[in-house]
Amino acid sequence: MAAPVRSMNNPPGITCNTTSFQKKSRSKLVSIPGTRPSVQNGQLLVSTGVTSLDYVIGGGLAVGTLLLIEEDRYDSYSRMLLKYFLAEGVVCGHKLFVASAQDHPDDILQELPAPILDDVTSPQPVQEQAQSSDPDSADDMKIAWRYQNLPKVQTALASSSRFGHYYDVSKTMSPDMRQASKCHTFYLAEQPPEESTAASSMGEAYTNLLKTIQQVIHQQGFDGSAPQSKVRNVLRLGLHSLGSTLWGDDLCCRENPIQSHALTTFLYALRALLRSSLSVAMVTVPSHLIQSRVLMGRITRLSDTAIALESFRGSEKETNPLYKDYHGLLHVRQVPHLNCLVCEVPDTKDLAFKLKRKQFTIERLHLPPDLSDTVSRVSKVELAAGCGSTATGNKHLDF
Repeated sequence: MAAPVRSMNNPPGITCNTTSFQKKSRSKLVSIPGTRPSVQNGQLLVSTGVTSLDYVIGGGLAVGTLLLIEEDRYDSYSRMLLKYFLAEGVVCGHKLFVASAQDHPDDILQELPAPILDDVTSPQPVQEQAQSSDPDSADDMKIAWRYQNLPKVQTALASSSRFGHYYDVSKTMSPDMRQASKCHTFYLAEQPPEESTAASSMGEAYTNLLKTIQQVIHQQGFDGSAPQSKVRNVLRLGLHSLGSTLWGDDLCCRENPIQSHALTTFLYALRALLRSSLSVAMVTVPSHLIQSRVLMGRITRLSDTAIALESFRGSEKETNPLYKDYHGLLHVRQVPHLNCLVCEVPDTKDLAFKLKRKQFTIERLHLPPDLSDTVSRVSKVELAAGCGSTATGNKHLDF
């Protein structure tokens, strides 16, 4: 053990307790704006832009993973989730990469929703909403006695700690805020043809896209294996409608496509890039047009997180009174297994989404009990009328 050191300034007879040992301090974690560590596995998380979707997939989207979204039939809500994802990157100061074969990426960026940065205009907690909507519900509303003591069903999905921002879909983001974030775009119609004649299992379109993504990751310093001298940041990849015919893929045309391994090979290579870089990807796929269910299962397994959007538009559920408060259903196909043997399973699988005037939300699907109770009462009256009623109107059974 080191001996005490006598200070020259101290009077004689008084020793200083300073030793040569120093307490080892804990190293500081790298702080990136718009990220936080996961409580379950310590993985670095970013927000998808929709707080309720973050709650469903385990608190957020892990950096280095891929989120697959199965598009609805009219590609309206899946496109909206993609714009939420990109808008969250703009607000947090992340770098963006947008790829599309249908619409120009600049057109997608111009439609980003405006952020609600004021906490006063942010949505209220669930309990405050319930109290403000019906303060005298115990006196005014009368319900059946068997439902009085049951707890109220909270349909809203929210965590205790706020993560991410809220957005107003009725307004678009200001050009100054949008231009402040650096964005890389990939539009298939503007890409030059390949000079090399070597055949690739991914196809020409996916090969060019993968090379462009790899070039951006290495040149901009998002590669985790290379040392970074500047401040670290996250790259958000938004890939729109992969697998459609516009990408030169025939998955949507035939039950046994010729290029059946093109998209799966691309997703396999993309995940390898994401694992070794500070980047996260959101990919939309028109699953309702892919005829092979086996191939769609492979695409789902090659992603880390997979959700499907089922819109009520143009279907029988649009006029069904059971779903009058919702615009569609959300199905969780797959949740990630990161740094753990058991993944975090959502507390409920009955999820629905609805588009309000200013906000897109995901809620627990809750069917009111009064509808089923009304149906049962009507069936009982009809049953009694069929068994015991006569032409004279007597309701008692006549033996």
